Amino acid sequence: MLSLPELDEQILQPGVKGLPIVEPLRQHMIGAQHWNVLAADTSLPVAVLKASALQHNLAWMRAFCERHSVLLAPHGKTTMSPHLFAAQIENGAWGITLATIPQVQVAARFGVRRVILANELVAPADTRAVLHLMREDANFEFFALVDSLQGVERLSREVQAFGLDRPLPLLVELGMKGKRAGCRDPEEVMAVARAVAAAPGLQLAGIEGYEGLVVTDNRAADVVVVNGFLQRMGEMLKAAAAEGLFGAEQVIISAGGSAYFDRVAREFAGLAVQGKKVLPILRSGCYVTNDHGYYGGLTSELARREGKAAGEGLRPALEIWTTVLSRPEPNLAILAMGKRDASHDLGLPMAIAAHRPGEGPLQLPKGAVIDKMNDQHAYLRWPDGVKADLQVGDLVGCGISHPCTTFDKWPVMLLVDDTYNVIQAINTFF
Repeated sequence: MLSLPELDEQILQPGVKGLPIVEPLRQHMIGAQHWNVLAADTSLPVAVLKASALQHNLAWMRAFCERHSVLLAPHGKTTMSPHLFAAQIENGAWGITLATIPQVQVAARFGVRRVILANELVAPADTRAVLHLMREDANFEFFALVDSLQGVERLSREVQAFGLDRPLPLLVELGMKGKRAGCRDPEEVMAVARAVAAAPGLQLAGIEGYEGLVVTDNRAADVVVVNGFLQRMGEMLKAAAAEGLFGAEQVIISAGGSAYFDRVAREFAGLAVQGKKVLPILRSGCYVTNDHGYYGGLTSELARREGKAAGEGLRPALEIWTTVLSRPEPNLAILAMGKRDASHDLGLPMAIAAHRPGEGPLQLPKGAVIDKMNDQHAYLRWPDGVKADLQVGDLVGCGISHPCTTFDKWPVMLLVDDTYNVIQAINTFF
């Protein structure tokens, strides 16, 4: 269990995005305010998380991992929310994956005790910060990535200078030509693995990679590339084990973004190396909320690959609700929502519902799409001649594409039930 009282007891001040408060309010009292988003009780825009969809996704991923005999360390950078970290761990997550040392420090502060840093650890101050966490808490397990001999040398020097009484576990990263970090070929992987095994203060803990960068318009070809990449990772794990390079009884092989984690599970489950227990670890983070756009499409394809076992698949849990500010033209509504409120890097938000407070649901104009956003405004347009009942003050609910770059815009999100009654606050730390 994570320690969340610090959040529940904090006092929220007027000015928090989405909250209609005019005087300080202790956070745990939010549910007692009886706000309803569709009644326009909140400030607008407001980011909401649908409780039923969250619970469905948490249970779906737990069942997926159990079915495939793999572990899950979801990428916490998606949400940076201790509340959601706690929910993921309570639903079977082995640990949490993070991208930066400040993110690691936030997770540790709230009680996360097993972290994969899915990034190379290079900056001296960051290295010292994580070594401090390891020294202060003997139960804090931490794994970082390395992909170069220079990186191995730097980390060994830092660990020795710090005087840590246990080794720093490292995963060697296999990358892809032209893509992000990571060794470019098996020979380089083995050279780095041997260097880690021989370096004072370090311990070779496993092999890591990220297949999620392979997303083109030819998904069938993508899957072939992904399968080959994952197979090479398994071969590298076996080769390192055969040389006796791993320093612990358990070894990690880890991959799995939010697009192909089914392929990762099938490739890694049952992988065995002589004399070691293999921990196959997925790192998908977007599953917890999914979305109405980019990841919704990818996970729908994944569910089709899984067949009947996938059941319904993942549900979109994150929405932005806003209001119509202006109707300046017959086929245009200006919404109180912009780039400061919703992701736009993998597609613009999508209008999915409309509601008139005090009256009920509305039909969105046929063909209505958000085709442009400014910092604080969105342009909802529909074809000329289409009947539109939207008025100033009506509410529009929007689905998003790419949850990672929506969460970072909201220090507080509101958990709601299926009728949009506000249950509680969810904090983020970006």
